[in-house]
Amino acid sequence: MDRATYDRMAEIDQDHWWFVARRRIIASLIERHRPKPGPMRILEVGAGTGSNLALLQRYGAVDAIEPDDGARAFAEQRSGLKIKGGYLPDVPLDDGAYDLIVLLDVLEHIPGDVEALACLKDKLAPGGRILVTVPGAPWMWSAHDVAHHHQRRYTAGQLRGVFGRAGLKARYLTHFNSVLFPLIAAVRLLGKLSGKEGGDDAMPSRPVNAALTTLFGAERLWAARVPVPFGVSIAIVAEP
Repeated sequence: MDRATYDRMAEIDQDHWWFVARRRIIASLIERHRPKPGPMRILEVGAGTGSNLALLQRYGAVDAIEPDDGARAFAEQRSGLKIKGGYLPDVPLDDGAYDLIVLLDVLEHIPGDVEALACLKDKLAPGGRILVTVPGAPWMWSAHDVAHHHQRRYTAGQLRGVFGRAGLKARYLTHFNSVLFPLIAAVRLLGKLSGKEGGDDAMPSRPVNAALTTLFGAERLWAARVPVPFGVSIAIVAEP
């Protein structure tokens, strides 16, 4: 992503409704589908500005990869962790080392998604799992995807296929950001029709931000338990 996009993320990712609510949903997915009780060894691929690292540290020891120098420096300052640079498969990682590997809205940035997942499969400890979130609904492609350098959005079938070709099978798959899906879809469609698509993550007013956080965040109550067939995003938990 562009430097300005990372800088903008660092400004808003602690308070913006999308980041806050998504972390709540990710926590519910980890707690429901964790590979084992007790502390885990966790790897985050594509840590960005480090907004998820404190959450992941609740569940065990965390390693992280982030190729962007500026974002990595910010994440290190924020978390106190030493984060690896570089791109898969060239980043040195121990085989059979991790109980849980997470890619949180990262896979859509990687040109070789199958190759990346196949590489990470070898890094899983026995019984380990991979948790991935991606943007869904390819028809919603917009200036936002372009600004964030996305390679693609996925359907559920496409995502299952990518994991299957990487030698991984889905244990659980669901859409999320479903409550707000009609509103977001309408905004995207109006933007396409008017030619005024927004590419930035604007911080709404405090009351609106609080309301959206509550609505989206409520999905933590069911996102990890009941697969939902539609939504702006998709989450998958997979294993070899």
